[in-house]
Amino acid sequence: MSMRYLSKSKYTAFRQCPKNLWLRTYKPEEEVIDAALQARFEAGNEVGDLAMGMFGPYEEVTCADSTGRLDLKEMLLKTQDCLSRGVENICEAAFSWDGNYCAVDILHKQDGGYAIYEVKSSTNSSLAPSDSDELEHYAWDIAYQKYVLTQCGVKVTGVYLVQLDSDYIRGKNLDIQRLFVKTDMSDLINVEYPSVQANIDKARKILDNPQEPTMPISMACKEPYDCAFWQYCSKCLPKPSVFDLYRMSFKKALNLYNSNIVTFQDVQSCKLTGKQQMQVSSELTGNEYIDKKGIKDFLNKNIRYPLYFLDFETIQDVVPQYEGTKPYQQIPFQYSLHWIEEPDGELKHTAFLGESGKDPRRALAEQLCRDIPLNVCTTAYNKAFECKRITELAEIYPDLSFHLLNIRDNIVDFLDPFRAGYYYLPEMEGSFSIKKVLPALFPNDPQLDYSNLTGSVHNGGEAMTIFPKIKDMSPDEQQAARQALLEYCHLDTLAMVRIWQKLEEISV
Repeated sequence: MSMRYLSKSKYTAFRQCPKNLWLRTYKPEEEVIDAALQARFEAGNEVGDLAMGMFGPYEEVTCADSTGRLDLKEMLLKTQDCLSRGVENICEAAFSWDGNYCAVDILHKQDGGYAIYEVKSSTNSSLAPSDSDELEHYAWDIAYQKYVLTQCGVKVTGVYLVQLDSDYIRGKNLDIQRLFVKTDMSDLINVEYPSVQANIDKARKILDNPQEPTMPISMACKEPYDCAFWQYCSKCLPKPSVFDLYRMSFKKALNLYNSNIVTFQDVQSCKLTGKQQMQVSSELTGNEYIDKKGIKDFLNKNIRYPLYFLDFETIQDVVPQYEGTKPYQQIPFQYSLHWIEEPDGELKHTAFLGESGKDPRRALAEQLCRDIPLNVCTTAYNKAFECKRITELAEIYPDLSFHLLNIRDNIVDFLDPFRAGYYYLPEMEGSFSIKKVLPALFPNDPQLDYSNLTGSVHNGGEAMTIFPKIKDMSPDEQQAARQALLEYCHLDTLAMVRIWQKLEEISV
């Protein structure tokens, strides 16, 4: 296909940022597809496949050639055949006009024509639907589809957005009629539609020009989606820059950047929070900040023996798999637990890892109650996450709620002394996450380096992604994946142990 060929994904890339379209075409290797972005792609495919049956029987025209790539020519022919036969529901209906191509998620026959249904893996509420401002960016590709179909002679009778209902709670069986929320996009499309041809012309100029366009850093780097080319485009920034300031919103950082306040030297003249001032000063001087009294007071007030260290791993099923769950609900499937009975006592460890494909929550909650006694000091890093998961377990298992809530109410957060500014090193780079704090405190300890894990899991995103897939693996692959999960989660709580020991050491 020629460079001028424009799909709806390329069109929407252009609408977010023209340089995004150019980079996708000429420098695709610069795109950073991390675990979170890959999960979003996979979620879109899963939701799209499920939504196909929303209106009853359907015909899907997707087909691949001998290399496994989409056979667009065959899809176009199959679509025309479906239209000629008056098929009620055509999924992935393919259309091409003057170098513009699109595949419609669901083309539903109605009112003497066809309505476009664009399916997204995002959520909306059936009880309090999103307003037009939140939905505006979805009009880009729907308007493009309407334009292409209209040019191909199809009477478009409606334009709709399909999203997951955030209020849907699954019963024993999945009800796809209640799972999805349909939004009439007519008003938004009427605003976007008149500019489609002009945008196509501009996009083609970008596609046809091998010269990389010059585009300033802007809100388009983050809205409506985080741009996968941010690392490439931000190479022009000094390290660190105003965009690296602790809890600085991108919008506020952008305003400073546009006022030529870019480096940490520049921001010294700005009004900063106490922690931002500490970060800037530490970076410019190379000094570390240690408040021994603050650390000692935190430890004396909160830490007692026996002492437990807890970390959860969770999945977020886009389509709820278990009874009583919602789309994207956090489901704990694993935990690691280190503990020590008394000062200078032996460090012990246990773990729980659910069975892929089965609801892990009851077994996890029961073992957690066996592993953590009542009224003991349990620690977590950023405890809000663990506390929320425990609260949810207590709500669905009343017989375990007393013990679970007792665990929750005795959790101490090891994030607190760092968040309070008691301990800061330049290497933390304005972040108090455990993935930044740990290497800053232990820069030369291979045992605490997540990149040294030999398995396939090195971060929470990878853990979340691999667990649901284990059920479909071979026995050897299952064993390797489970071992990788256990090793990763074990390191999370071992990291907490070492951080606690470091705090004890420097508070003396």
